Amino acid sequence: MTLHTSLIVAKLNTDRLGDIHNLFSEFDRSDMPERMGTVRRQLFTFHDLYFHLQDFETDAGTERIEAAKTDPAFVQISKDLRPFFEPYDPNWQSPKDAIANRFYHWERPNG
Repeated sequence: MTLHTSLIVAKLNTDRLGDIHNLFSEFDRSDMPERMGTVRRQLFTFHDLYFHLQDFETDAGTERIEAAKTDPAFVQISKDLRPFFEPYDPNWQSPKDAIANRFYHWERPNG
């Protein structure tokens, strides 16, 4: 199965990594990841930057996230996470504005 990946970038309050971990752990135990098509989530930090790597079963991941924005579970985790992050882009309007643009991709051939 070929996965489709998105990478979200933000500035991060690194003093609260445990809290962020716990919020995502609870969220990922719900049915929201399946509804959004998320098959894997990885969170990374580098200095004061946050990287949120999500793999989706289809390339419709961004659209499914946008559709989920009004779901109470998504609204709640977004609200709970707000104190820990600052948009990297000062013109940020929505989560899609924090998604990095891939400019190169390589994948090992099967076999």
